Amino acid sequence: MKRREFMARLGRGLAVGAATMPFLSGLPSMAAKASRAPRQRIVFIFSPNGIVPPHFWPDNEGAHGPLKRILAPLEPFKDRLITIHGLANKVRGDGDGHMRGMSCLLTGIELFPGNIQGGSDTPAGWASGPSIDQEIARFLSSKAATRTRFASLELGVAVPNRADPWTRWTYAGANQPVAPVSDPYQVFERLYGGAKDREAMASVLDGVREDLRRASKRMAREDRELLERHATEVRALEKDLKEAAKQQLAVPPPSLEPGVGTDNDDMPRASALQRRLLVNALANDMTRVASLQYTNSVGQARMRWLGVEEGHHSLSHDPDLNEGSQEKLVKINTWFAAEIAALAMALDAVPEPGGHGSLLDHTTLLWTNELGKGNTHALENIPFVLVGGGLGFGKGRAVKLKSTPHNRLWLAMAHAVGHELKTFGNPRFCEAGPLSLA
Repeated sequence: MKRREFMARLGRGLAVGAATMPFLSGLPSMAAKASRAPRQRIVFIFSPNGIVPPHFWPDNEGAHGPLKRILAPLEPFKDRLITIHGLANKVRGDGDGHMRGMSCLLTGIELFPGNIQGGSDTPAGWASGPSIDQEIARFLSSKAATRTRFASLELGVAVPNRADPWTRWTYAGANQPVAPVSDPYQVFERLYGGAKDREAMASVLDGVREDLRRASKRMAREDRELLERHATEVRALEKDLKEAAKQQLAVPPPSLEPGVGTDNDDMPRASALQRRLLVNALANDMTRVASLQYTNSVGQARMRWLGVEEGHHSLSHDPDLNEGSQEKLVKINTWFAAEIAALAMALDAVPEPGGHGSLLDHTTLLWTNELGKGNTHALENIPFVLVGGGLGFGKGRAVKLKSTPHNRLWLAMAHAVGHELKTFGNPRFCEAGPLSLA
């Protein structure tokens, strides 16, 4: 590839202007020694309400032929694409199918009993264990060689401003849901907030730390444990502020167009900004684990930009014989696939800093859903699509399994980054060990 073309691709991927490019090629991180251990990154991506199976799944196992309509936007990445048919969320217990589909998806473990009543079945609470993204993030952060400023980043697109098992799929631990940030400008401030703001926040934290210390002496044991959790969060924030102050950016912060909201009709523009911020954060090695959540389980996005006026969840409950609804669902899921393809394209346009190939060659995008099929609430044949090369799995193929617990995929991903977990989530679903995707 000619140098001019190389620099043009880099600029497009990082959303910087041509005048900036001559300065990027001389940055230390862009010229890092290739002998450094390759970085591994994972981005977990969620879209809701199931898929339309006949227009999604490849017909045959093995090398991909032409992709079906929903996956067609990913055709340029077919040689780096894995589809896994036959994975199932085996977790049962409290909560309805959507609740368990969402909050047991990345955790692979039961929900606590609770008082949140779904559309059917028993009420439930939060998940009773951590999610795999947070588990892997903690593992990478435990080692100096893979530690980053943010252990993980949680981004959202049009996620409702409420907290329940339908809106949370990421968990720091039992009873500890992690809220995604749907406002791109808030994400920007977290990543690139000014030094004066950091100094002011540090001053506030000094006072909070002392207040927590004094208050803990007068509390019962249970309250002290809760207070210690808050203190841990304060210490993490302090660490973040210190890391932000000394971090040297490989590439400059992206410029964001103003006025993009977080409501339904701004979903396409918000998705584009979140994508730009995510690529920039990965290029700057701010994190190696991230999640991107589109709406929520039972999400009622009205995708008017596709000519779809009905709510997504309502459409997903229509019978298969309703051809009009099926066509609209295909359009909706194809749009999600196109957003993931755009993210893959942006990552592929950025050369790996100090290494070979592109960011995409060292990043695995995992796209999934809380259901296999919306109108049956099926927790079988949940869609799992992997794009990229971050985990070293065999690529360019369709995998077909038979009702295999999805916990085994999480084990495989943990092992791929060197985290040799024996079980994850409910141990009963891990007895056959990690899924083989070599």
